[in-house]
Amino acid sequence: MDTSDLYRDITDSARSAPGWVQTAFEVWTELGLLIFGFLFIAVWWRARGQRSPRAVSLAVLAPLATAFAYVVSETVKVLVQEERPCRAVANAAASLSVCPEPGDWSFPSNHSAIAGAAAVALALALRRLVLLTLPIAVLMAYSRVFVGVHYPHDVAVGLVGGGIVAALFVLALTGPVGRIAASMRASGNATAMWFTGPGSARRT
Repeated sequence: MDTSDLYRDITDSARSAPGWVQTAFEVWTELGLLIFGFLFIAVWWRARGQRSPRAVSLAVLAPLATAFAYVVSETVKVLVQEERPCRAVANAAASLSVCPEPGDWSFPSNHSAIAGAAAVALALALRRLVLLTLPIAVLMAYSRVFVGVHYPHDVAVGLVGGGIVAALFVLALTGPVGRIAASMRASGNATAMWFTGPGSARRT
């Protein structure tokens, strides 16, 4: 898989872009992670007030699925050991971001895997969020090529792979975690009920 030509085109456009655009993409590549973190908390807090323990299960699993997708991505990265394009691609514009140290491999993009996983997991927890999380994830993935630290195929595989891993993780564990949440709600324990929300316990 060789996307060097597309990488050159994107990094050339990045270098010729206005300074504020360059800065925006450099900031966005990390800011997107913070936005997803805020959304994890917001979705969990909303789920606490839902009657069904399944809502709590999906909210709790969203960050866990994202973390699992990161572990899978990092494992593949270590196995494949693809050199970063900012060192490997000849005649490419200098990257906007500092090129990672040797041994910090390129394929797949961990940022993109995290973004794809978070976007899918949050959408499973609250469907209408897909209208927000998907554009954030795609823009995060693109930003990694724009700043020059990943090939286009790195971010494409990371984005799609992270989403698939997260979806499988959530679907596999929603039932068991939902039963745990229901038990915690029924326990009457103050700490457990604070974490899961009172749910039906409030109505009994």
